[in-house]
Amino acid sequence: MRKTEAGTDGLIAGRILALDLGTSSARALVLSADASPVAGALARHKVKPFYGAAGEATLDLHGYVEGLLGCLDELEQNGHLIGITAIVISSQWHSIVALDNRGTPLTPVIPWVDTRSVAPTLDTAFDEHAFHARTGSWLHRLYWTRRIPWLRSVTTPSSYAGLPDLVLERLTGERVTSVSIASGTGTLDLAKGVYDEEALTVAGVSATQLPPIVPTGWTGKLSAEYARRWPGLVGVPVHPPTGDGAASNVGTGAYDETTAAVTVGTSAAVRVVHPIEGAPELPWELWRYRVDDRHAVTGMAFSAAGNLHAWLTGVLRLDAPEPTGVEIGSSRVIAIPFHAGTRPPHVVPSGSGVYFGLSFDDTAADLLAASLQGASLEIDRGLRMLDSLFGRPLQVVLGGGGIDASAWWRRCLTATFDRPTDVCSEAEVGARGAAAVALNLSPVPGGEHLEPVPAEVERITLLRPRYEALRALAVQATGANA
Repeated sequence: MRKTEAGTDGLIAGRILALDLGTSSARALVLSADASPVAGALARHKVKPFYGAAGEATLDLHGYVEGLLGCLDELEQNGHLIGITAIVISSQWHSIVALDNRGTPLTPVIPWVDTRSVAPTLDTAFDEHAFHARTGSWLHRLYWTRRIPWLRSVTTPSSYAGLPDLVLERLTGERVTSVSIASGTGTLDLAKGVYDEEALTVAGVSATQLPPIVPTGWTGKLSAEYARRWPGLVGVPVHPPTGDGAASNVGTGAYDETTAAVTVGTSAAVRVVHPIEGAPELPWELWRYRVDDRHAVTGMAFSAAGNLHAWLTGVLRLDAPEPTGVEIGSSRVIAIPFHAGTRPPHVVPSGSGVYFGLSFDDTAADLLAASLQGASLEIDRGLRMLDSLFGRPLQVVLGGGGIDASAWWRRCLTATFDRPTDVCSEAEVGARGAAAVALNLSPVPGGEHLEPVPAEVERITLLRPRYEALRALAVQATGANA
């Protein structure tokens, strides 16, 4: 990848239109040639998932796509769709839609938060550890290996696609997917970049029932309908979508194996981008997906992060999103942030959050500090696994909305990691990263540089054994493993 310096060659001579397909919003924004957002050139469509008592979490596909198209209309009306030379897409991973034999959706969009699935029927020779090493995933409800058997039990699909695949089809008329999005389905052979035969057998489908995988350099064009609707986009190449986790890493400036990105949004993750060729053997606790034809991303995700922060500031009615007056690592209260459970391969269920050590003189700030510290210690577990995997203490870049929201949390993470961190100054890391992947750019963090404070590191070092002991008790109480 190359540094994002505007005007270095024709690839980045103009502006970039980025589409960001999230779970809580669909957005369209314009980036400059160096992948920086253009002021005022952002349109957002709020998305409200439907949640049901049986584990349902669905998105209305028609409303989602129409809302996204409306965002483009808004940019057009405000004169922002001029000088666009590329259209890029960052999208949530893991979504699925069942389709009939005409390609008509039979279901809403089913995102990662939906808990409905069925266990697949497995051959006695099935080796999940070998499967995980090859696909980077587990036989978990997040993935199509368990979603598809469940969908067949409730409807009669002929084929399947993800949200970004259907958005791309709506814009270009071609239903295809990228190696990055396909890797998030749990059905991709990561090294080969094709659908994995064993995964297809487990899911009970053939590769012809899934969107064809196109190479990173593939581009489409807007259909005639949308070329008329947005004349400035006529002939502009539409690039394959990038999974949001991979895009966020690259967008923060963590795009090689020396640097880990810690991103905090609704959830959190710590990840490393690295070449797929010669990739280190994947530990059971970590997942691995693809960024593009040449790169993979390995990491760990955490269900309680920005959502935990937002919940506490609301429940405790805090005026500011900071634990004002609480020194990092000093709170007697220990919080185990299992409020939303854990991600695979572990099976701690939601509703397992713990606060220990409360007394009558604890304040709302103490509870917030304990929660942010607990989330930091969880992320640190993943970072240390990645250190070991890549054989060095990794550099760290912090990014995402949760990072922007709290200076205290940024310092807490830096002290917990016991190493310097750089903060990404750009909030739109997913859009920025999708542009970087498509156009071979290398963004830099551009924000503040933080050094760990020795006194804070010492307090966290003393806190860590108590946290780990209580964490083990919390896991044992759920009957799970983590």
